[in-house]
Amino acid sequence: METIESLKRKISSAQDLRSVVKTMKALAAVNIRQYEKAVESLAEYNRTVEIGFQILLMQRPAEVAIVEPALSESLGVIVFGSDQGMVGQFNEIIAQHTANEMATLRTDRQNVAVLAVGQRISSRLQEAGQPVEDVIAVPGSSAAITPTVQDVVLTIEAWRMQREIHRILLLYNKPLSGSSYRPHSLQVLPVDPEWFRDLQYRPWPCRAVPLFTMDWNRLLSTLIRQYLFVSIYRAFAESLASENASRLASMQVAERNIEDRLEELHAQFHQRRQTTIMEELFDIVTGFEALTGESTQRQP
Repeated sequence: METIESLKRKISSAQDLRSVVKTMKALAAVNIRQYEKAVESLAEYNRTVEIGFQILLMQRPAEVAIVEPALSESLGVIVFGSDQGMVGQFNEIIAQHTANEMATLRTDRQNVAVLAVGQRISSRLQEAGQPVEDVIAVPGSSAAITPTVQDVVLTIEAWRMQREIHRILLLYNKPLSGSSYRPHSLQVLPVDPEWFRDLQYRPWPCRAVPLFTMDWNRLLSTLIRQYLFVSIYRAFAESLASENASRLASMQVAERNIEDRLEELHAQFHQRRQTTIMEELFDIVTGFEALTGESTQRQP
């Protein structure tokens, strides 16, 4: 049976761990809102890019044509995971989604270039037999997303120029309501022809249609770069929001387990203390009875 002192130490350790878990839970909740705001901030910027495409498509519909590559062509895949642990099944879910996508696309793995965002997702992919060419660190805050997006864009440009990889797929977890999320796939290049057609025939809000004076090829290239930036930035922000939602759920489970353990330890402590008190009382009574018996025997 454990001593009172050992139970006190266990209770103290559990209380310290509970404090750490509560802090991590609070940080996860704050981070979720931080990345949700980052996604919200993209809305107006994305609308500006869409308007630019719309004007170009209205005036140059024949020149701006999107050709879908064959499924057998080379593919660049960017998989978003985590660097840190305590995120539940976050990395396992996106790793399984990646395997499912690769099977659906029927692309030879030799023709697939994979960039992993996060060491942990890189390990999961390689354990599943999917080679990873490069790994970049997950941004630690919303302010760090932009420079990381620029690094990813440079990687995509290198794939396109050096290896003629023109099909780019983003795979990441997308937040839902509460602490839930789901895996999501987004082909960013080539641009979805259906989306282009929708923009082309979308009604303009007024009679005056803006004109552009720069070369349309340069304008198209600039708009595609901005579209890439918005898409990749959103993928980072939504993946980070999902990561923190998963961490929040894990911390909630951990907190409940710690509370249950503390309740159990407190019960053991009170039981052990009561037992100790009873033993001490029994010793006192026994000693008193022994002394009383000796006094009686000594009386004439």
